[in-house]
Amino acid sequence: MTTTQPAQAAMKSFPRPSSLPVPEGAEGWEKLYPYNLAFQNVDGPDDEKFWFCDSQHWPTVYKPFETIGGEFAVKCLGQYNTRHLMIPPANGIEFKIHLGYLYMSPVAVPEDQIAARVPEFEKRVGHYFQNWDSLLEQWKIKVRATIDEMEALTFAPLPDMVPFDDIVSGKAKDGSEVLMENYDRLIQLCYQNWQYHFEFLNLGYIAYLDFFTFAKQVFPDIPDLAVAKMVQGVDMELFRPDDELKKLAALAVRIGLHDEFDDTDDVAGTLARIASHAQGQQWIDAWTAAQDPWFNFTVGNGFYGHDKYWIEHLEIPLGFIKDYIRRLEDGQDIMRPVETLVAERERIVEEYRSMLDGENLAAFDAKRGLAATAYPYVENHNFYIEHWTMGVFWRKVRELSRVFVADRFWADENDMLFLTRSEVRDALFDLVTGWAVGVTPTGPSYWPKEIERRRGIVDALSTQRPQPALNTPPAQITEPFTQMLWGITTEQVQQWLADDEDSDGAITGMAASPGVVEGRARVVYHADQLSEVQAGEILVATITAPSWGPVFGKITATVTDIGGMMSHAAIVCREYGLPAVTGTGNGSTTITTGQLIRVDGTRGRVEILED
Repeated sequence: MTTTQPAQAAMKSFPRPSSLPVPEGAEGWEKLYPYNLAFQNVDGPDDEKFWFCDSQHWPTVYKPFETIGGEFAVKCLGQYNTRHLMIPPANGIEFKIHLGYLYMSPVAVPEDQIAARVPEFEKRVGHYFQNWDSLLEQWKIKVRATIDEMEALTFAPLPDMVPFDDIVSGKAKDGSEVLMENYDRLIQLCYQNWQYHFEFLNLGYIAYLDFFTFAKQVFPDIPDLAVAKMVQGVDMELFRPDDELKKLAALAVRIGLHDEFDDTDDVAGTLARIASHAQGQQWIDAWTAAQDPWFNFTVGNGFYGHDKYWIEHLEIPLGFIKDYIRRLEDGQDIMRPVETLVAERERIVEEYRSMLDGENLAAFDAKRGLAATAYPYVENHNFYIEHWTMGVFWRKVRELSRVFVADRFWADENDMLFLTRSEVRDALFDLVTGWAVGVTPTGPSYWPKEIERRRGIVDALSTQRPQPALNTPPAQITEPFTQMLWGITTEQVQQWLADDEDSDGAITGMAASPGVVEGRARVVYHADQLSEVQAGEILVATITAPSWGPVFGKITATVTDIGGMMSHAAIVCREYGLPAVTGTGNGSTTITTGQLIRVDGTRGRVEILED
């Protein structure tokens, strides 16, 4: 990944935050979010530094409570760069919300401080890489223990009176402290697993980046994709949920259950028909076994309270199984092409190894081996944190919200998402005080109207797509994670800024997964639209979620607005053998559903051939 660029007469710029119009009905949007998160729509530091929109992880407008995901993720990423690992060139990433969307600004380490960090960095990173397997096993135990404790939390309505046994025992508490303590503990447990999240993630990027940099040094002309292919075809736990569905589909075909999946939206009816089949119990047992833990999986990305999880919406995995059954009956191979990927990996590794000897060969083997060992975690963490942890978290949030619904604070369990987490704490004390005193709390007369006002602002913000970036970009973008994960490189930013006459009309981005494909586009903004995707189409999206695996068997290529070589979309597409161009900036707003397009994942180009 080079950061050179042609000389330009003048640096072009993205819009200033304060210059962007506020959608009608969204006036006062800044007050929805914590004071430290919202851009202040006046001249100042926020109106000067370069920001990019992280639509890879947060593609839709935040509701106030949902900022917790961005706050925890970005804070914890920063702590591992800046305080744990002492990564020489990279501190954390500053973040703000503008017009409802999350923007980021990488924080570089001053040149004169980089060298001083190197010894500590090498010592700390060395400890992890020398003890990788045992430390990763400990990590899984820590994360699972946090999830189990979160699952055990309960939020029950308060009783009409304290039980007599509590009087006799001298307990001297009314139970409201449990409600408040469990809320605080829920937030802390979520925060805890987000700290664990980044313990290994940055190391995965470091290992790959170290190998990538070395390969570029000894092979100056090596394509970025060739480096990526040298770690592909590995076993990843993130693929297990999809693999479980494929096994269930194969079992259904093998024992003759395919006719029982006509109406998978009727979960109870479908499972009852299967159970009544002569061999149906065998399938039901396999279905039940697959759910823990693999159905703790969302069709979104886990950062939003509205994300649907398989374990709570069983019609989703049943629908995917139905489609897999149809494809199996059509004679299709539904499995990932792992053997082909491994063969291509070994071919490329040997091709480049044969050009080296001595110390360079030893270094190549060591660095590639380390990258291949650490690489799976770059995706696996998604299952444990974004999917499993956040699935339990949002379920508990709704459980607490139902306590408020019962006391008429608001009408629907999802309405609590329109409060910040600090406001929820205040509402809890309002609720327990009214209960204890024997009067109606203030919340029922305050929150319904306020929630509707906030809902109107969020809806208004959602009518406007975010700018890909803000303000003037730096002459060179050098922060490694910004390049690898988000695809924010010097060249790509300038491509986003280029006038149409400066190019040949093609949409350009990262050459993220090789191959050339022509087909009809299917533009998808939300996971709820996945059912519209037809076989043979090219998926065009702001970003794809790792959980869209069942759809990758239908499509022939992918185009995304944001994402680098190590983004989820890039990795998943390489593992499914699909061409992909990521980081186009505006692919999903330039291309429309039904257009015939050509995707060149080897060169990073997308051409619109006809409407």
